[in-house]
Amino acid sequence: MKQKAYAAAGVDIDLGNQVKSTLPALLASTHRREVLGKVGGFGGLFALDVKKYKQPVLVSSVDGVGTKLKLAFAMNKHDTIGEDLVNHCVDDIAVLGAEPLFFLDYLGTGKLEPHVFTEIIKGFARGCAKNGCALIGGETAQMPSFYQPGEYDLSGTIVGVVEKSRMLNGQKSVKRGDAILGIASSGLHTNGYSLARKILFEHMNMKPEDFVVDLDNTIGEELLKVHRSYGPLIQALLKKFNRVGKPDVIRALAHITGGGFVDNIPRTLPSKCDAVIRKGTWDVPTLFQILASDDSVPEEELYQVFNMGIGMTAIVAADQADAVLRTIKAAKQKAWIIGEVVKGTGICRVE
Repeated sequence: MKQKAYAAAGVDIDLGNQVKSTLPALLASTHRREVLGKVGGFGGLFALDVKKYKQPVLVSSVDGVGTKLKLAFAMNKHDTIGEDLVNHCVDDIAVLGAEPLFFLDYLGTGKLEPHVFTEIIKGFARGCAKNGCALIGGETAQMPSFYQPGEYDLSGTIVGVVEKSRMLNGQKSVKRGDAILGIASSGLHTNGYSLARKILFEHMNMKPEDFVVDLDNTIGEELLKVHRSYGPLIQALLKKFNRVGKPDVIRALAHITGGGFVDNIPRTLPSKCDAVIRKGTWDVPTLFQILASDDSVPEEELYQVFNMGIGMTAIVAADQADAVLRTIKAAKQKAWIIGEVVKGTGICRVE
């Protein structure tokens, strides 16, 4: 049979349709009762149950995973990168107290490779299922000559909901004397990879497949560790500590992404308060110690580029800090009291 002209030009619609036919089975684990219709329509349908809320506020976020994709290409490992993206987006809206409702993905590539597509979607589905989030649609674009062979790009959009009266707003609730808790990350998460790759692969001449004894892992596998989701933990903490009719114990949350401590924590602060983060109050993972050993990067910049082992911070009432800490640890997540809120001008200082 003669090849179709569009396929000859590099875009195989029939292959795309064949690959997408596997989606219903892959996405079954992400189904929620509010989802209407089938995946593959012009738009995803979600019937919000407004009876559950007095004043529901929809919270949305869109993001990608940056140059972490370069590690996926180098390792030929594509089953975790989708989960990274879902968890990153979940964490972004979780800091407002929002529950994730549904997620949509975008995949752009030069040539559609069925096994790579399937692995990526498996990651999306796994992340959505773990977070109770429906994967209701997306877009796969074949763009020959636009991407390097074997490469692709990903982005995702999440929509969640929070009761207006329960929405976290640190600028109104954070007070001098509040404690700052840090919850452990699983690694670099999805930020700082351009600098990390430069340090590890150019300055230190490592290769992704190199085994590092101190890590008990290859450097590539260590860098590909999945971005941790704090969504379910945060919902449990808010349910326990921020009760209707009582002062909020958990004042504010910050997702430590691009910008590290220095740029993310101030987004939760009143203009007359500073956050002081105390070095040495938590266990800095070995990977960050290796990155810090490269003297080309000033120490203060490390805390603006990397999470340094803390993926989420919580500003809490000081007299309840130990109770919140115990609850986090009971959920089998590492956490520490890493600082406090003081009088200031709305900045974060790492001392």
